[in-house]
Amino acid sequence: MNKVLKEVLSTIVYFGVVFLLTFLFITFVMQRTEVSGSSMNPTLIDRDSLLIEKVTYRFGDVHRYDVIVFPYRYGNEEYFIKRVIGLPGETVRIDADGNIYINDELLKENFGAEIIQDPGIAASGVTLGKDEYFVMGDNRNHSMDSRDPSVGNIQKKDILGHAFLRIYPFDSFGGIK
Repeated sequence: MNKVLKEVLSTIVYFGVVFLLTFLFITFVMQRTEVSGSSMNPTLIDRDSLLIEKVTYRFGDVHRYDVIVFPYRYGNEEYFIKRVIGLPGETVRIDADGNIYINDELLKENFGAEIIQDPGIAASGVTLGKDEYFVMGDNRNHSMDSRDPSVGNIQKKDILGHAFLRIYPFDSFGGIK
């Protein structure tokens, strides 16, 4: 009886440790998420499964063009996946022709799928505070992003992580630009 009890306790402890390590890994290191919608087309497609790395931004900086995941402030556990365009201290402005300016210098990038038709709150310029980021979807005319007041600037503390790997569909498996 003593040997059986020892085996049962050993198994319970084993599964407890596995559960705890899995929980810590998902909470602090990495997690899977799924793209919902077309706001990141053509880079990411609806229903792509991604891995989100959560450690880098705890110790390092967010970089321009990183694809990040953050919670929608008015959503019920709804997460957005967007590209970082503006960094702390910068002023982001989008003119009537759809050009993006960072501190009055034209941003030369080719992630946008089309010419921006609605600059939103960035028409007059948005100055980012300390630890604030301006994000946009790659499908610029079909993206709810920092141009929309309900999304606005993203605080560093609200960034869940950096989307770095597409794991499904398998024919598109690989790193995210």
